[in-house]
Amino acid sequence: MRVLVLHSHPLDESYGRALYRQTCESLEKAGHEVDGCNLYAEGFDPVLSARDRSIYHTYPDNTDLVKPYVERLRQAEALVIVTPVWNFGFPAMLKGYFDRVWLPGVSFRLEDGRLTPTLRHIRKLSAVMTYGATPMRAFLAGNPPKKIVTRVLRAQIKLGAPVKYLAHYDMNNCTEQTRAAFLERVKTEMERF
Repeated sequence: MRVLVLHSHPLDESYGRALYRQTCESLEKAGHEVDGCNLYAEGFDPVLSARDRSIYHTYPDNTDLVKPYVERLRQAEALVIVTPVWNFGFPAMLKGYFDRVWLPGVSFRLEDGRLTPTLRHIRKLSAVMTYGATPMRAFLAGNPPKKIVTRVLRAQIKLGAPVKYLAHYDMNNCTEQTRAAFLERVKTEMERF
């Protein structure tokens, strides 16, 4: 299966980057073709410019500046997101990816006010997330990233596709042991992906 792995953490030495590397290695070990998309390393521009917004609904012109990313998304049969959660949301880099790449004509069609998802070729979805917050704080805040993955993105891919949400909460109080245990969990889940 061709798996697009989206990653958004600016630091090479971060735990988030270790999770990204482990995810890619484990998926490859399981025999998947991995397209690792490290948005920071690739220099992705997350800013939706005035020009981008003015042609947002004009397909295919709206894809001109992000065509390579659109093609990678279209070729994917599965999607894995590896990112920290900052302020109960995706980092601006990843949010900008969704704003600029998941466009009308790419991730959905909009005809007569009716939205039709067009990413039904994606047959699996997983997320590997880290939170500074505890599970309870995330719950009380509504846990927007979890809802985006398990509801919004799930609705855009193949109906009934399996979705797995892996999260290491309370990174502000984590230990070497909790980080190692979560890294092992990610390894195991991605080898079974």
